Amino acid sequence: MDRIKITGGARLEGSIPISGAKNAALPLMIASLLTEDRLTLKNVPNLADVNLLARILRNHGVDLAVDGKRSGGTPHLGETFHLTARDISDTTAPYELVSRMRASFWVLGPLVARMGVAKVSLPGGCAIGTRPVDLHLMGLRELGAEIEIDAGYVIAKAPKGLVGGHVLFPTVSVGATHNVLLAATLAKGETLIENAAREPEVGDVASCLVKMGAEIEGIGTSTLRIQGKPRLEGAVHTVLPDRIETGTFAFAVAATGGDVVLEGARRELLRNALDTLATTGASVSDTETGVRIQRNGNRLEAVDVETQPFPGFPTDLQAQLMALMTRAHGTSVIRETIFENRFMHVQELARLGADIKLHGDTATIKGVKALRGAPVMATDLRASVSLVIAGLMAEGETIINRVYHLDRGFERLEEKLSRCGARIERISAG
Repeated sequence: MDRIKITGGARLEGSIPISGAKNAALPLMIASLLTEDRLTLKNVPNLADVNLLARILRNHGVDLAVDGKRSGGTPHLGETFHLTARDISDTTAPYELVSRMRASFWVLGPLVARMGVAKVSLPGGCAIGTRPVDLHLMGLRELGAEIEIDAGYVIAKAPKGLVGGHVLFPTVSVGATHNVLLAATLAKGETLIENAAREPEVGDVASCLVKMGAEIEGIGTSTLRIQGKPRLEGAVHTVLPDRIETGTFAFAVAATGGDVVLEGARRELLRNALDTLATTGASVSDTETGVRIQRNGNRLEAVDVETQPFPGFPTDLQAQLMALMTRAHGTSVIRETIFENRFMHVQELARLGADIKLHGDTATIKGVKALRGAPVMATDLRASVSLVIAGLMAEGETIINRVYHLDRGFERLEEKLSRCGARIERISAG
């Protein structure tokens, strides 16, 4: 497996282009199953998860053509995907594909909505907790789907089509909101989704569905009202910038005492996280092209944070903030309320000299004067990039193993950091 080597201590300066959001690109690609027409998606990031989902969609019969980046074009704009699901040739999503990426489970709703039947393996993905699919199944049952679980597969049937219903989620779930929202666009009548996820990626998917002919009220709120249509049409849609990548690089710049413009970033997509960053002593400001992060000589100050669904502090930035706080002045407290097993990076940060104590869902981080480079192991997507941030701060050399996790969610990470002065390189397994 590839590894990443970082020699810490370099200050980040320059600009970093922000890629399209993985967490929007995946459900947007899945939305292609809802129509016979072509769906064109611009600014799609080149990631392992995107490529895996492309395989899954091709397995269902989706025709996919990809346009690369044009020379001289805008640096942060990604690839253009043309997806056409004229004929669904297979309504089964097999274990060997779905088990590798949780978001692929979201094909369940669109397939049963359009074809009246779907057989989808129970999902896999990062080992950060159980993350059950109960809410997905509850929502689809409310739309009239008959669901059974057999030999590790969810089998959903609606031979006469889905019908509108009232879906009240007991807890906020981004994945379940996506699945039910996609399915409801082809259901007969009106669907009301309450306690829906408000994440910007959900709003981006809903906006694309409206372009495809869907009728959706309440985009950006916790209550979505969908009037089902007999069919949807093709559309052209640009994926919004990745707020988690934005926050990750923002924390990295603050960690190194740098000055970087995050090109294409939109502050309103992660205001809570950037406001938190500002309280640590970094400067956050808008520019004509994105968001500028600076920390020139100010010491890092400790913060207390609790992860929450949007618009709260994102769980997907918890590990990155923790890495930053290992060098802060004072003691920070981070409470993880979304996933019950998302502190696996703690023991790896400790290998670099971090002082972190865990008690249930709460981590207490006492800032240390210095981190020292060491070999560490990536355990999941966000944990792996927290080790990159720590390695950028550490004295000496840090080797990060199992970096395939990084490739799932960060496009050209080493290239983006090295062009700003980071001493970082990939060591190929070959």
